[in-house]
Amino acid sequence: MSEQVSNQQINDEGHLTIGGVDALALAKQYQTPLAVYDVSKIRDQIRRFKSVFEDNGVDYAVTYASKAFATIAMYQVVDQEGAHIDVVSGGELYTALQANFPAANISFHGNNKSYDELEMAIENHVGTIVLDNFHEIEQLSDVLEKHDASVQVMMRITPGISAHTHEYIQTGQEDSKFGFDLKTGLADKALQQVLANNRMNMIGIHAHIGSQIFELNGFQMAAEKLVDIAAEWRAKYDYQPQVINVGGGFGIRYTKDDNPLAPEAFVDAIVKTIKQRATDKGLTMPAVWIEPGRSIAGPAGYTLYTVGGRKDVEGLTSYLTVDGGMGDNIRPALYQAEYEAVLASDPFAKTTETVHLAGKYCESGDILIDQAHLPATKPGDVLAMLDTGAYGYSMASNYNRNGRPAVVFVENGKSQVVVKRETYADLTRLDQAYDPE
Repeated sequence: MSEQVSNQQINDEGHLTIGGVDALALAKQYQTPLAVYDVSKIRDQIRRFKSVFEDNGVDYAVTYASKAFATIAMYQVVDQEGAHIDVVSGGELYTALQANFPAANISFHGNNKSYDELEMAIENHVGTIVLDNFHEIEQLSDVLEKHDASVQVMMRITPGISAHTHEYIQTGQEDSKFGFDLKTGLADKALQQVLANNRMNMIGIHAHIGSQIFELNGFQMAAEKLVDIAAEWRAKYDYQPQVINVGGGFGIRYTKDDNPLAPEAFVDAIVKTIKQRATDKGLTMPAVWIEPGRSIAGPAGYTLYTVGGRKDVEGLTSYLTVDGGMGDNIRPALYQAEYEAVLASDPFAKTTETVHLAGKYCESGDILIDQAHLPATKPGDVLAMLDTGAYGYSMASNYNRNGRPAVVFVENGKSQVVVKRETYADLTRLDQAYDPE
């Protein structure tokens, strides 16, 4: 039994519902493994973020970090809620454009944008380019000259703040592949180059200290640091950023052991910190931008699996196998991410055993939940893994030549496929025969 499932999600048959639809009905109609999103949760979280800024009376942008989950349908929902997006590749940008997302509300991130990607962004009038290195400044300058264009830019800096999270998802410390370093003066050098280019409108500074962060202190320190930099640059270069972008990384609850603040509570503290620091430094209050991804998509997502075989060895934890695994969610194998799962037919059933919830892929490390507390199950039962909306489907692969699952959006008791399940034919669509002559 999971504390994350509410009584309101249980129907008269005792089954789990998602967006008002029976999870067993979803599994039967669309097959498993199946990625399911409760769209109302996506909308609600965006609205809660926006209300924080409006209550504080500051200019803002809620920018969805779409690397968490990027599909045409997701971009459409974000646009319907009046939020922005950030993209980190030409593929994400192309998907957003296919969704008719307003280009002016797109920010383009990434630590190694290619010339072609920058050109694609400029040709399609992307609103903001977030500069990450000197080579990118040079390339963007060439693209802008070629197209006789101009663009808003921000600079990503590394503020020297290390978040308390997994080392793979720390990004704000000095030893990071991202951004311009402050301590060595690289950020100052980059700023001078950008300010000297009349095709680049330097609107702000950006920092992102990591992901799945539970502690408020790191965000407050980063916010203070960004304001301090703004004051420094005003004194040294007569430049004051219009925007301070504090990134994202707000932690969510995956298991009963996780106790993060509500994502909007992080934002409220950040805004108040920037307000106070700007006042202390005599700065005009900048607009505050945030880039939440996981906290918008994560809790909205569920993955439905069908139970297959099991392996029982006396004296050892049993293995219970499902029809998905690291191909649709590599996070547990990649950085030991933890989840909870429930029996879709009876989410509040008493747990009777602890098993390794294993996937079907040919890797010993293909374990979705290492210590899954579950009731008795039998082959054919449907399990729902909770909070899988971020970095599951977006990191999915065709390992072992398995197709990626379908994605279904559910809202107001209605379901709709927004990404089709890959077929065997899809797996070979790009293959070419080899003729050695």
